[in-house]
Amino acid sequence: MLQIPKRVSKVFEKFHLTILAAGIAVTLLTSMVYIFKPTYISLLEYKLYDFYFQKVYTETKTDSVAIVDIDEYSLNKFGQWPWPRYRVALLLQKINVAGALAVGADILFAEPDGTSPVVLQKALKRDLNVDVQFEGLPKGLLDNDQILANVLQKGPFVLGYSFAFTQSVVKKDILAPANLNAVEIREPGAIPGYHHLFEARDVIPPMPVFVRNAALTGFMNTMTDEDGVVRKTPLIISWEDKIYPQLSLATLLCALKDKIPAPAIKVTKKGIESIKLGDAVIPLQSNGAILINYRGPGNTFPYISAGKILEDKISPELLKGKIIFLGTSAAGLLDIRISPLDQIYPGVEVHATVVDNILSKDFIQRPDWVPGLELICILLWGCITTLLIGWTSSTLTLPITFMLAISALFGGFWTFDKLNIWVSPFFPMIVLILNFSILNLQKFWQSERQKKFFRSAFSKYVSKAVVDQLTDNPEKLSLEGEEKNISILFADIRGFTTLSEHLSPSQVTELLHDYFTPITQIIINNHGTHDKFIGDAVMCFWNAPVDVAHHEQLAVKSALEILDALHDLNTEFKNKFGIQLKIGIGLHSGVCRVGNMGSDDIFDYTIIGDNVNLASRLESLTKFYGLQLLVDETMLKDCPPDMLIQEIDLVRVKGKEKPARIYTIYSPSHDNVSQREIEISAYKKGLTLYRENSFVEAEQYFRELSTTYPERKLYSIYQERCTHFIQNPGNENEDGVFVHTEK
Repeated sequence: MLQIPKRVSKVFEKFHLTILAAGIAVTLLTSMVYIFKPTYISLLEYKLYDFYFQKVYTETKTDSVAIVDIDEYSLNKFGQWPWPRYRVALLLQKINVAGALAVGADILFAEPDGTSPVVLQKALKRDLNVDVQFEGLPKGLLDNDQILANVLQKGPFVLGYSFAFTQSVVKKDILAPANLNAVEIREPGAIPGYHHLFEARDVIPPMPVFVRNAALTGFMNTMTDEDGVVRKTPLIISWEDKIYPQLSLATLLCALKDKIPAPAIKVTKKGIESIKLGDAVIPLQSNGAILINYRGPGNTFPYISAGKILEDKISPELLKGKIIFLGTSAAGLLDIRISPLDQIYPGVEVHATVVDNILSKDFIQRPDWVPGLELICILLWGCITTLLIGWTSSTLTLPITFMLAISALFGGFWTFDKLNIWVSPFFPMIVLILNFSILNLQKFWQSERQKKFFRSAFSKYVSKAVVDQLTDNPEKLSLEGEEKNISILFADIRGFTTLSEHLSPSQVTELLHDYFTPITQIIINNHGTHDKFIGDAVMCFWNAPVDVAHHEQLAVKSALEILDALHDLNTEFKNKFGIQLKIGIGLHSGVCRVGNMGSDDIFDYTIIGDNVNLASRLESLTKFYGLQLLVDETMLKDCPPDMLIQEIDLVRVKGKEKPARIYTIYSPSHDNVSQREIEISAYKKGLTLYRENSFVEAEQYFRELSTTYPERKLYSIYQERCTHFIQNPGNENEDGVFVHTEK
């Protein structure tokens, strides 16, 4: 008695160990994916970041930043871009006079102004060998680039430039922009900060005359993630072992000149940690990038038309004390970016947003301890779900897993909303989903393996449909049952006792097996339920235990397919056993009691009721009429349209008072349809005359049909009936019902 518990214990121990092993494997695999982060996984995590950001961002911003926009109005008033540099100089001078703290130009002035008089002189001489003199033009207006340089020298202007990261693209005669004048504070063991930054291969700077005269310069490069969205941007970049500021940082430094000490860059062993700018500590990622805390979609910051400034239509108060960025929104010139909040976001506004974040000290942070926390959550969530699924019931697993998911999602939301710290719940959610789905699937598979033997053994005694129903709904394991409309089929082999006398017992068994196997498969394929074998007969039904749409049609289809299959089987039976089988099939549909019938100890899933008896009677009548298939009116309402239907008789079977009109149905598979239609048409005329008591005329039709189709017993039956009524006038069958007294 003690061996059984030990064996059960081993089975359960193995069961738990496989769940544990699978859970650990899934958790470790998820951790590895988190560490290496394939691109397609990162894209999904970015979308989660965007979703969170859209829920928590605030439109609150400082009033210290504005954008001077070279818009459509400006181009309509002053001509297409690029403008002559003297006009740009005039624009910058007006902004400076208005009292702007600093002006950052998100425009690259890398080539000489082609509209400058001195440039035109050289071009005409070179191309056309023509000397052109500009008489009356002041000497100071001959060179537009020098005009702009003179203005740059007198104001807080910051020029933009671009870094190249692929190959050398710059001429040698350039003046490199100034690097960032910053103090570097390193923790013990940390390497110089420039090693951690994005490393530029080359630079595309403004013209040397502009670099020499501008207050500061800053790179205009921004950073896009793999999906093209700007969520962060490098605030500092390294080039030739030096550190350079972005345009936003350089412009802010220009505005705060002489008000704060030099910036301090904090470097740890893991990379760049932050930049201290006055009393603001700017948190950076290890590569020097800053997460941008967007204030809204495009045009969140005030835009001031450059054309209206040139026309003096703008109040100086709009520019006074502001940090200005010069950019363009005109069609064809717009520097477009994609932000988490907008698909069309002006690039110049990225710089404005970064300055606003620094001035308001409102940063999105991702400290270096966050990845460790996320990895711990992955491992913890994975272990918890593994233990839950392996050692507890589903009633506990589902709610606890749901609580873990909610804690991950809302924990990430809370830290983002309240602390401005991005702790991603993406991978903890992934490990929850994977563990829950994979381990439950494995648990289900193992449980099914344990049940397989019992299900297989049980299926030998009752139909598979019943086993499935009782497995899914054990409460149906009772004797009560239910009443349903059922289509019933009986099929019996004609004269099987006589046929079997010529065969050995093993041959009889083999013959029945070869016959029953395809017949049963046809029934199953057409969604029928096999009830039982009754000797050489088959009983089956439709619409129980599960509902079956158009079950009458499927029952008729099955009967015709059985007859077609028998046609092919008889060729094999003739060669193998020296005999051929003939069968009769009866079909009827009606309300029956369906369920588990029997005693408390032994029962059978079957159907009972008067309609079952009628189906059996119809099968028996096939012998009397010499037909293979008989159905009553209940089977015709959903009969397939390509079948030929022939009315047979109006009968009252033994044990039934109500007469039934019976029919046979022909499949076109093995019949000449046109010939069969001619035959049925002649038969209908004879049947009509017979029911009108015109027996002499009817007898002529049936005699001709019997002569033409001697194998049809039906026509001989009606010929004999007509002869009987002709010879016995006055004994006509008034109601047209033929009474069968035998089963």
